Amino acid sequence: MERTLKVVPTGGRTTSRQGLEQFEGVSAQSVGATGLCAHLLEIPPGARAKAHRHAGHETAIYVIEGETEVWFGEDLTSHAVAVAGDFVYIPPGVPHVPVNTSADRWARAVVARTDPNEQESVELLPHLDDLPHLTGGS
Repeated sequence: MERTLKVVPTGGRTTSRQGLEQFEGVSAQSVGATGLCAHLLEIPPGARAKAHRHAGHETAIYVIEGETEVWFGEDLTSHAVAVAGDFVYIPPGVPHVPVNTSADRWARAVVARTDPNEQESVELLPHLDDLPHLTGGS
């Protein structure tokens, strides 16, 4: 691709491997990016991602709207809450699950990752998906 500035209209809605809706933005596929991707992510009320990690890639998130709980760590026992206006940093390889616990508010965020192909570094961790604190159990 030609090396020049590009304006990228928010792309089509897709479903990520993690099971969340996203709008494509900057990536290797859309602009020929070689070191990053950025897209808009939406989490409906009561929804969450599948347990996953991004092998070898950092992630930076800016929460635009709503509140998201994030469970993280090898057994997803660590917990953080990010609200509109917060930045979130996820180091390479850290298992995590974002959860929108609101019954009526969407959570929206801009996500940037050092993987220009965005989904190639996603490793699903299905053995963590049924942990009681992620499924509403005790």
